[in-house]
Amino acid sequence: MNRAEARIDIGHLSSNIAQLKSASKTELMAVVKADAYGHGLLGVGLSAEKAGADWLGVALLEEAITLRTHGVRIPILAWLVSPGSDFKSAVDHDIDIAVASIAAFKEIAQLPNKPRIHIELDTGMTRGGFLDEWEEFLLQDFSTVNVIGVFSHFARADEPGEKQNDEQLQRFNTMVADLAKIGINPPIKHLSNSAATIKNPSAHFNLVRTGISMYGLSPDISTLGSSNQLSLKPVMQLRAKLHLVKSVPAGVAVGYGATAHTTTQTKLGVVSMGYADGIPRIAKNVGVFIDGKKAPIIGRISMDQFVVDLGADSTAVSGDWVIVFGDGSHGEYTADDWGTASLSINYEIVTRIGPRVPRIYAPHVY
Repeated sequence: MNRAEARIDIGHLSSNIAQLKSASKTELMAVVKADAYGHGLLGVGLSAEKAGADWLGVALLEEAITLRTHGVRIPILAWLVSPGSDFKSAVDHDIDIAVASIAAFKEIAQLPNKPRIHIELDTGMTRGGFLDEWEEFLLQDFSTVNVIGVFSHFARADEPGEKQNDEQLQRFNTMVADLAKIGINPPIKHLSNSAATIKNPSAHFNLVRTGISMYGLSPDISTLGSSNQLSLKPVMQLRAKLHLVKSVPAGVAVGYGATAHTTTQTKLGVVSMGYADGIPRIAKNVGVFIDGKKAPIIGRISMDQFVVDLGADSTAVSGDWVIVFGDGSHGEYTADDWGTASLSINYEIVTRIGPRVPRIYAPHVY
């Protein structure tokens, strides 16, 4: 029996994909990088394909190869593929490669069978993509590659009113026009991340890339609204066993450094997860959900466990399951709550759940 598990609701995943694809009226790339944002690369990748995703997107080439060798048949794009990478394996496995530098382009262009590439543009995020090398890149020989796509990435799409979004869209169109002038007209253009998919139809082109929204979480609850307000269904429920339940008196210190003390006689529960499993050590004012109520963390989070205050009247016993976070529909904490409590975001909360926690897939787990 598992001590902790991340339960992945494939029904919710499929629902989110269908909604996002319908709303965008374009093809959809399901972004499954970083172990599918902690939800499990293969489980989510194969399920997303079955649910109607047209593409899969990953950061690393090894992620793409794993997907392809385990049965994924739709197109896969890998975009964090640096010069010196095993580009031949990408071609052998029919994987599209993002190109962001002349050095990488020259390596790829020497391979046989006209590798499929997507040209990455820096339109204002000043991270990946062509910027200072752009004019020189336009002079390259494109005859040995198949330019399938051109793409960029918004820096502030989760702030819909920001001027930078319009500036990036304009820059994207200008650079696409530069390519057209030299006879390069990629059939696929993609700029929208989750936030732009939801809020910026002018940036949809013919493919949107959905990451956090596909997992049922809001790109930013303060500017775009909650999952519920966006009609998204959180896909992951994280739960763990109570390793131990004990009654303690008032005034006892709890955990490393004695940073917290009980204020009354109460029952404490030792949850069998810790920061080695991805529970943020910095988290405050969150905890777990059991017996229809919340039980807050007391003391510091340890490597393999943390303590919660169950309350004096709790009927919980050693071995009971508690919900660390879920979709909130029963009153439990959410990934958004844990993000706020950790001075972070929901992306980090789900993505950091470690490999010691098995992913359990089901059509419906809530």
